[in-house]
Amino acid sequence: MEKVFNPEHYKSTTREQWQTAAEAWHRWHPTLKTWLGPATDLMLDMAKVKEGYRILDVAAGAGEQSITAAEKVGPSGYVLATDLAPKILDFTLELAKEQGINNIEIKEMDGENLTVPDNSFDTVISRVGLIFFPDQQKALKEMLRVLKPGGYVAAIVYSTVDKNQFFSTPVSVIRRRAQLPPPLAGQPGPFSLGNEGVLDDAFAQAGFTNVKSQVVNAPVIMPTAKDCVQFEYESFAALHQMLGGLSDDEKAAAWEEIQTELEKFECEKGFSGPCELVVGVAQKPLE
Repeated sequence: MEKVFNPEHYKSTTREQWQTAAEAWHRWHPTLKTWLGPATDLMLDMAKVKEGYRILDVAAGAGEQSITAAEKVGPSGYVLATDLAPKILDFTLELAKEQGINNIEIKEMDGENLTVPDNSFDTVISRVGLIFFPDQQKALKEMLRVLKPGGYVAAIVYSTVDKNQFFSTPVSVIRRRAQLPPPLAGQPGPFSLGNEGVLDDAFAQAGFTNVKSQVVNAPVIMPTAKDCVQFEYESFAALHQMLGGLSDDEKAAAWEEIQTELEKFECEKGFSGPCELVVGVAQKPLE
């Protein structure tokens, strides 16, 4: 009998993954800022974020980009950072406190069921989050609902498998070693919005207008491939879930192979893991 994708099971598993990875994701926030910071700045610029704006961050994670948004909107603005996993959001407040930022709040929330009023935010952002929603259209329609007329939605997603070998390499090694079947039809994943035009089409289908997207080269720069493996080992909880059926020795062998494969991206200057992002924005029609 053909297996069918179960979105509710997927959501509960994803929540647990991020609860587990929360502390590591926070600890690596300087790496995340260096890696994803330029694309985040571009996303906020493309969405025309200004001082005093109210920003909703969906699937905010440890909130490093929420902090960037809070700085951009200034003391008269406001950011609500939301995520399915409450534990990871606690680190957003910790980071904000460290940096003296007090125009940010957190709330546990499912991106497909936003518990905020209609027309209540100037901008909705989602950095590397929309790709993991089981029902991306439902999530986008919710974002449309909570935006003020003329407000922008803005998202960052990975492009294609071949352009993101820093991540697709570990996934393919683990998939082969754990003898995992290909993803089920309709299953979300890191590259689900990566092909040319797919993010634009998703925005348009949800009812947005003035859709624009830009491809950004965002290599993961680290001293060595071993550092990248440590980052992924500690922070990418989904990889551990994929390895779940293997023995400890088999898991160790998989991580060794991942490091060997990633060492191909080392040179005299250090490690540069291939990563390409798509930054997309779209506008809620004026009523």
